[in-house]
Amino acid sequence: MTGNAERIYSDGGFQPAIDRCQGCARIVDQGGAQYCTTYLYPEAKWKLGLCNFATHAKPEINVTKVRINPLKAAKRASKRK
Repeated sequence: MTGNAERIYSDGGFQPAIDRCQGCARIVDQGGAQYCTTYLYPEAKWKLGLCNFATHAKPEINVTKVRINPLKAAKRASKRK
């Protein structure tokens, strides 16, 4: 491919995008089907959870607060001096 040549996704190298890809900025319509511009097999990227190329889905980050025993914290701090 050179310059502004348009990529042909329906030639068999690219698999059509799945329903979980809807809303992603990397999806293009070509020949009546939707294809991912980044990955050949979009379904494989979703098998283990979230696609790392997805622009429409962000991973959930769970923050847990850890309780620290104040006596142990004081002992650790005194060892560092």
